[in-house]
Amino acid sequence: MEKRITKKDNFETLRKVVVELGRTDLVDFIDHEIELLSRKRVSNTKTKTQIENESIKDVIVKVLTESDKALTITEIQESDSTLTDLSNQKMSALLKQLVDSEIVKKEIIKKKAYFNID
Repeated sequence: MEKRITKKDNFETLRKVVVELGRTDLVDFIDHEIELLSRKRVSNTKTKTQIENESIKDVIVKVLTESDKALTITEIQESDSTLTDLSNQKMSALLKQLVDSEIVKKEIIKKKAYFNID
């Protein structure tokens, strides 16, 4: 798999070309842009919605752990009163995250998705 070329990589390549041409005014500009890109940081703090989703996922895992069989999204929602107000789309998105992180297993039977924890 090829390495993805970033904006910083492009500026560094441009800097080399500009240095060869002797354009110090452009070198200063490019150095400034590289510095700005280096300052950017990915925020590690979670948003309010992400924190709320984590607590919802905990409830989903609790419901699935207590169940002795695989459940559909609707059955999961009916099992706990905190989940009844959520839309099926939101539940589906949260369950997908749990499946992707291999906490929950998804099984499709007759075009219907069932979720469980082994």
